[in-house]
Amino acid sequence: MTKAQLKNRIATANKEIKADLVIRHASIVNVFTKTLTTGDVAVCDGVIVGIGEYEGIEEIDAKGKFIAPGLIDAHVHIESSMVTPQQFSQIVLPHGVTTVITDPHEIANVSGVSGLEFMLKDAASALLDIKMMLPSCVPATPFENAGAQLSAGDLHLFVGRDQVLGLAEVMDFPAVLSGDAAMLDKLLLSRQIDGHAAGLTANDINVYGTAGILTDHECVTKEEMAMRLERGLYVMLREGSVAKDLQALLEGVTEQNAQRCLFCTDDKHLDDLIDEGSVDYNVRTAIRHGINPITAISMASLNAAQCFGLHRKGAIAPGYDADFVLLDNLEAFTIAEVYKGGQLAAKDGRYAGAVREASETAAVRDTVRLPELSLADLQIPMGTSTSAHVIGINPNKLITEHLIEDVPVAGGNFVSDAASGHLKIAVIERHRATGNIGLGIVKGLGLQNGAIATTVAHDSHNVIVVGTNDEDMLLAIDALHQLQGGLAVVQNGQILASLPLPIAGLMSSEPFSAVYDQLKAIDKSLLQIGAPTHFNAFLTLSFLSLPVIPHLKLTDRGLFDVASFRHIEVVVREG
Repeated sequence: MTKAQLKNRIATANKEIKADLVIRHASIVNVFTKTLTTGDVAVCDGVIVGIGEYEGIEEIDAKGKFIAPGLIDAHVHIESSMVTPQQFSQIVLPHGVTTVITDPHEIANVSGVSGLEFMLKDAASALLDIKMMLPSCVPATPFENAGAQLSAGDLHLFVGRDQVLGLAEVMDFPAVLSGDAAMLDKLLLSRQIDGHAAGLTANDINVYGTAGILTDHECVTKEEMAMRLERGLYVMLREGSVAKDLQALLEGVTEQNAQRCLFCTDDKHLDDLIDEGSVDYNVRTAIRHGINPITAISMASLNAAQCFGLHRKGAIAPGYDADFVLLDNLEAFTIAEVYKGGQLAAKDGRYAGAVREASETAAVRDTVRLPELSLADLQIPMGTSTSAHVIGINPNKLITEHLIEDVPVAGGNFVSDAASGHLKIAVIERHRATGNIGLGIVKGLGLQNGAIATTVAHDSHNVIVVGTNDEDMLLAIDALHQLQGGLAVVQNGQILASLPLPIAGLMSSEPFSAVYDQLKAIDKSLLQIGAPTHFNAFLTLSFLSLPVIPHLKLTDRGLFDVASFRHIEVVVREG
């Protein structure tokens, strides 16, 4: 801000000159006092400069409406929407989201520094305020092969940029606990550090807090939430496409602790963002659950702003950014219009801002590199045993079960069997064509025939494939190679549907509307192969390679037991 701008804002606040915009007659959602107040809201140069009686160059009569601060998604991976930051902006602004805190560790695990630069550049031209946390764990663990490694020195190149707020979710808790030198260097980069405390004990949270970690978005019970709140962490109540923890955590929210509670989506598919919403869905759900509407709005605005040091966001007050929503109904949180920096960004559920030119993507393309594979590469030898360690699916949860069960065997090898629910799963390293293949068995994914494969495989984003037969699995892998990343559904030797994601194997370069249509075709093909309808098979599959979430996962190096933090054999040996 220049001296001239400040002088102009002060003069407007003092009613010496007309405001750029005045919102009249709306009930003001006051997140400081948790009350509804009245008065004109005056805007100058994208900033709220006064509440009272003002004249404006443009005036909007909002009688019968409510004006509330724009929403903030406290933790999101934009790549999970499968579109670029610019396209993501056009999706979430109509849902009242004016700021997001993003962790681009998905693309960083594939393309490293080039991926971060792409995200920053594309985000800078979006109307949405996109703030970045620097990925702390690339790769997520030393037990898998990612496409890049980011050291503290690499991350230091981005420290101090206006868009960068701090260090993103610290997933490698053992490195924190042991005082690993490389991890300590990263922790010392910033005072703003996000956590990832899945399955951690009370004493583990003590360690996290001592390390300077401020938040956690991995709570799944109100007891876990209470443990973190008592130790001073902010807790993000998450509702994504796979991890749906909101209902359980709302049980633990009170007027006494709500100021330390935020909302986030973490990972949410494009179709869910369009059909269901972003953190506006969290707000509406909280209100229906009995949370005071203004408290719920505060959790999605002021609380997040205060957590991340965004001192001019999250409220309708003088000196705050003019990021706000006009609501037709407070209890239902029905959004009529969305304003970003005092400019209309969305109206009646449609984006109303400018559409900017897409960013150059050459540096983050051609990232799927696979060796020649054969059916022999997909075999799981069982020897004389029929007992195996099996990944058990928990629908709509990231946490899996570690099962030990008898499984179908033929010719000494495991064979998929839709009837028993035991399916073969493989993770193939795709960044350097090393030939690494991790093989395992999953139960509960529910496919009846065919195979599905994707390069969206958290967090290293190798190829992950599951199927009822090896031939369809092999074809699905090849389809992803040809597409240079994406999603593929195969049945009886035919590709039923595919979605190309050529940007790092994670994002499309097409408009979000085209990607939405392609996702609907994917959904239709999933029904054709008998996939379940009560959870998303692709989203569930994409998290089965994440070795920092309990209990059993699969990486390109093999089956991984999160409890012991080591790889284990698939077969259970006798004796």
